[in-house]
Amino acid sequence: MFDTTATAADTPRTRYRPSQRLLHWLMVIVIVPALIIGLYCSYLPQGIPLRRALLDVHKSLGMTAFFLIAIRLPLRLSLGEPAYRRPLDVFNHYAARGAHVMLYALMILMPLAGYTTSAAGGHDLPWFGFFQWPNLLPLDKGLEETAAEIHEYGAYCLIAIVSLHILAALWHHFVRRDEVLRRMTF
Repeated sequence: MFDTTATAADTPRTRYRPSQRLLHWLMVIVIVPALIIGLYCSYLPQGIPLRRALLDVHKSLGMTAFFLIAIRLPLRLSLGEPAYRRPLDVFNHYAARGAHVMLYALMILMPLAGYTTSAAGGHDLPWFGFFQWPNLLPLDKGLEETAAEIHEYGAYCLIAIVSLHILAALWHHFVRRDEVLRRMTF
């Protein structure tokens, strides 16, 4: 009388949608180099051509990350996350939730602080040499310094959270042998 055969449409989704996975990995490709370049530039003397060229790439990556997060966040909020085959324990659930909230907050904060640093300081706002972003802020040395400090400490926080995120994904994959990492891979 009743058909109990499960179909693909009946089973809960256990992987992120392709659009979510694509945006995740695009952001990895953009954010990791931006962090490396920004950290490297912090050790270079101000004013040298190499530092200026690398900062132009860093700024371009940062603005790209900002536009990717502007797409990714609404998509994440509207599509949600897939179900787990085996739910995480309470500690891992809340640790993952907190880390993801911090990641999203920093992915928004960092480009805004970087833009504010450059705009308030009267510096270039390039995008890979194709064009300059409009400077929407007046020159303001105090604002530039505050934004630069937020950007610097935010970078250290982002490096820590991204590192923790990577280590947690690897731990889930190799130690716990669960599906956490597979949910986001292609």
